[in-house]
Amino acid sequence: MMADNGTTLVDTRRQRTAPATGEPLLSVGDLKVSFSTRRGSVEAIRGISFDIAAGEALGVVGESGSGKSVTAYAITGLLDRAGRIDGGRIVYRGRDLVGASRATLKRLRGGAISMIFQNPRAALNPIRKVGDQLADVLAAHEGLGRRAALAKAVQLLDQVRINDPAKRMAAYPHELSGGMCQRVMIALALACHPDLLIADEPTTGLDVTTQKTVMDLVATLTRERGMSMMLITHDLGLAAAYCDRIAVMERGLLVEAAPAGALFARPEHPYTRRLVAATPRRTSTLSDLMAVAPDALEAAPADAAGHQAPPTASPATPLLELRGLFKRFGDMNAVDDVSFSLKPGQALGLVGESGSGKTTISRMVCRLLDTTGGEILFDGEDIAGVPADLFHKHPLRRDIQIVFQDPTDSLNPRFTAFDSIVDPLRRLTSQKSGVGLRRRAEELADRVGLPHDLLDRFPHQLSGGQKARVGIARAIAVEPRLLILDEPTAALDVSVQAVVLGLLDRLRRETGLTYLFVSHDLNVVRMLCETVVVLRRGQVVEAGDSATVFERPSHPYTAELIAAIPHFEPDAA
Repeated sequence: MMADNGTTLVDTRRQRTAPATGEPLLSVGDLKVSFSTRRGSVEAIRGISFDIAAGEALGVVGESGSGKSVTAYAITGLLDRAGRIDGGRIVYRGRDLVGASRATLKRLRGGAISMIFQNPRAALNPIRKVGDQLADVLAAHEGLGRRAALAKAVQLLDQVRINDPAKRMAAYPHELSGGMCQRVMIALALACHPDLLIADEPTTGLDVTTQKTVMDLVATLTRERGMSMMLITHDLGLAAAYCDRIAVMERGLLVEAAPAGALFARPEHPYTRRLVAATPRRTSTLSDLMAVAPDALEAAPADAAGHQAPPTASPATPLLELRGLFKRFGDMNAVDDVSFSLKPGQALGLVGESGSGKTTISRMVCRLLDTTGGEILFDGEDIAGVPADLFHKHPLRRDIQIVFQDPTDSLNPRFTAFDSIVDPLRRLTSQKSGVGLRRRAEELADRVGLPHDLLDRFPHQLSGGQKARVGIARAIAVEPRLLILDEPTAALDVSVQAVVLGLLDRLRRETGLTYLFVSHDLNVVRMLCETVVVLRRGQVVEAGDSATVFERPSHPYTAELIAAIPHFEPDAA
C-alpha cells in the first residue's frame, strides 16, 4: 500500500512485542483531580488506578468529559491553574510525581515522558519555523549547540518520513498539511528518546490513509525504541488496532480494563458495551447505531435486510449537476475536470484523502468559492458564473445551505443558539424579529432535538452534540433543497455521532432534502448515502452506488481507502 508521498504503508497494527514483566514503568494509583469553577469544585478524575509496563501500548478510551486528557495532563504536570491533584500517586520509575517540583517535571517532560497533542496546529508555535522548534527541544533536553541541534532536527524530520526534510525545516506550521504537522509533533515528541509516549487523540480530523500512516509510524518508532505508549482516543477501532490493553473511562472513573481482543470480544461493563455497539463497523446500519444512542431519535423503518430504505428519487432533471468542474490555485489543479450529478432526495457521499478536492468542491457548489472552469447546474441553471461575493443576492441562495465541519468554529461566539439559528431568516427572508421568529426557532429546535431552554445559551455553554444540532437547525432554517454536509461528525464522540446521523437521516425522509455529504469516514458514508464519488488529487477515480463501491471497489485507490479503516470485529477477536 502506498501513500501519496510515496511512502509504503506497512501494517504494523498489533505487531508489538510482549510487554516486559516486573515493575511497571508508570503506575497510577487512586488518582483524584478536580477543577475550581465559578460554581464550585468539579471532580474530573475520581480515583483511577492503572499501570503501564515497559514496552506496552495502553489504549485509554471514552467519550468527551470522561477524563482521558485530564489524566494525561496530570501525569505530565500540565494541568491548568484551575486544576489540582487532590489525592493518589503517579509513580514513574519508582518516583512519585505528585508534588514533584516544577524543575523535576520540566526535566521529565520531553525527555523521559513526551506527549503528542490533539491539535498539532494549535500545539506548534505559528510564528516559528518547525526546524527552530525542534532545535529548541534538543537544546533544552540534550544540551546541543545550535548547529548540532539543527542537524539532528533534519534527521528527525527524515525519520518521521517527511519528504525533503532540509527544505521543510524552514516551513511554518500553516504551510504544512494536517498530516505533516502531526509528523512534526511526532518528531518533537520522540526527539529525546523518551520512555513513555502519551498520544492524545493524535489522528482526530485526519483522513483514513493519513491516519494509518501516522499511527503506523508511531507504532514502528515506539517498537524499535522499546518505548511504552499511552494512546488516548475515542476511536475504538484505532485502539483495537494499535494497543495491547484497553482502559475504558466514563465520567472520571476507570470502569473496565482488559487485553484488547478480550475487551472487544466480551465487554463486561454496560458503558463499554454501548461504546462498542455505537462504533460504526463494516456491517453496521443506522438502525444498529440508533438502537444504542443515549437520546436516540426515532429512526425510519428498515427493510428486511436491516438497511434503511432510501427515499424515492425523482427520475426528473438532477437537482445538482457538475460538468467538467475545475479549480486552480497557483499552478496546481485542486479540482480537475470533475463531473457528477445528484437527484432530488438523494444523498451522495464525496470521499477521499485530505487534498483530494472534497471541501473545495463543496465550497464552489454553495458559492463560497469561485470556479476556474466548468459548470455547476442547480435545477438546470448554471450558477458557476455568479461571483461568490455576489451570490448572497441570488434567488437560489436560500436553496443551498451548508453544515460546516467544526460546530464550535462555525458558530459566532457572541450569538446565542437562538441568534445563530434565526440569522439566515433575518438575512434571506422578510422575518427580522418578533414572536414569529421565536416560534420558528423553537420549531427548528424541536426538529433537531434541541431543548428550548438551550436556545438562550452561547456556544461555550453547549456540548459538541448540541452545537452540531444548532448548526443543522441554522442550515435548514430557510428550508433549502440542497444541504452540503462538510464532515459534520468528524469531531464527535461515537454515541453523539450516532444521534446526529440518525437526525440527518430522519430530516431527509421528512423533508425530501438532498445531501452532498463530504467525509473521510467511509463507514458513515456507506450508512447514510446511496451513491458515492471517490476523489484523488482533484479527480474522480470511482463512482457508483455505495454498496457496490464498498463491497467490490474497482479502483486500487478506493480499495486502499477501505483497507485503511481501523476496525475491530468482536466475533473474530
